[in-house]
Parts: sequence; structure tokens; C-alpha cells
Amino acid sequence: MAGMTLPALPEESFRRVLCVVAHPDDMEYGASAAVARWTARGVEVGYLLLTRGEAGMPNPPEETARLRVAEQRAACDVVGVRHLTVLEHPDGVLVYGLDLRRDICREIRRFRPDVVLGTGYDVETPYGFDQADHRAAGLATLDAIRDAGNRWVFPEQVGEEGLEPQAVRWYIVPGFPGSGATHGVDVTGEPLRRGVASLEAHAAYLAALPDHPAPADFIPEFTAMNGQAMGVEHAVLFRAHDLQAPPEPSAEAAQD
Repeated sequence: MAGMTLPALPEESFRRVLCVVAHPDDMEYGASAAVARWTARGVEVGYLLLTRGEAGMPNPPEETARLRVAEQRAACDVVGVRHLTVLEHPDGVLVYGLDLRRDICREIRRFRPDVVLGTGYDVETPYGFDQADHRAAGLATLDAIRDAGNRWVFPEQVGEEGLEPQAVRWYIVPGFPGSGATHGVDVTGEPLRRGVASLEAHAAYLAALPDHPAPADFIPEFTAMNGQAMGVEHAVLFRAHDLQAPPEPSAEAAQD
């Protein structure tokens, strides 16, 4: 409700988080500050990148892919992420479908997270039209969460690959003040510093983007704006869904 302070994401309810994004650097535009807080508190965090980001720079694609994956590994080191999986779906033309769902489902079953952090799948965002890969990744992640809990979906992973179904507790996506955010993570201090440094690790990529602002200039600015919604100095906001909570009764049912 308007005027209410957003609650903190209940970190005591999870021990392992899998972050699923389309490209190297997608996690570093704010969310990595939350990751830095979690890893400092003993939460294990894994990243699943669906592409190598080879279409994101003017260099030849294979050269770009090697460079961007190396920068992503450096960014992971900054925030304490040791588990990085990078797939080779084509950058720029990521396709929503069974192949993408299967690969995300496999990683959920392998890493066994309590929380899956995905990306939004709306066409329009508070910052303009979202990129197509982000939308495909977001929708495939949402569906793969359900797939991962059903042993009869992609059953070869359970039989031939020796994986087990995994029921995810929380599904979270980045949120914005006034645009559906339900919870926040206080990143004031060291988590924010490490979050900024993780984006700075993508130095070659950022240098190839015309007029890209310095991470130390804009990330603290928008985390401060988010912090106002949570009542802290700096925050990262999420839309959080507890997938194991009992359904809330409808207004009609409550009147019966």
C-alpha cells in the first residue's frame, strides 16, 4: 500500500540462490549488491548465464564471448559467487522454448536452490522497452521452476542424468518503487561497494558502450532511491513470490 515501508526479504528462509540471466553483466546492474550481502551471510549463490554475450560488442563474436565470460568470472569473485555456469544459446536472438526451459530446469535440479532470481518478461519496464533476450530468459525461467519440480517433465534428467526434482521456495525478480516491488534487501555499506565493483569488473564491455555512466555514479543513486521505499540508506528491491505459501482466499470465498 502507498506510504508503507517495504519489508525485508526473509533471508532466514533460504540457504541457496540461483540467478538466471541472459548475458554477462545482467546481474551487475544492482542485483549483485544483494548477492554480496547474501554470500557474506553464508548463503550460496550460483549464476546461470544463458548466453556468452557475444553480440554485445563490436569485436568478433568469439573474441567478445571470451572477454565477457572472463569479466563475468571476475565480477563473480568480487561478490563471492563461486558457481558460474555459462551456456551457449545465441546472444541477441535467444528463443523461448523447450530447449531453453530444459537447460534452466537442469541447472535448478543440479544446484538445488531455495530461491530462483529471474528477470522480468514484460515488454515495457520503468526504464523503457526491455530487450528481447531478457524477456525470453524471464519467461523460460518462470516455467522451468515448475518443470524442475515435476519428475515427468524432462524425465531424462531424473533417469539418465541422475538428477532429482527440486521444489523452489521463492521466485524473485528485480522490482522498482511504485512498480510492484514487494520486498527489499538492505545493501548499505560493504554490499553496495562490492556491487559497484562487480559492474566495474566489466571494464572492456562498458568501455565499448558510448556515454555509459560510471558505475560508482549511478548505482548508489538508484539504490538510494530504492532505500527510501524500505526505510534504509541503500536497497535492492524485488517482486517476491513464495511458491510454497498456501493460496490466499479470494474475496468471493471470504464472503461465503
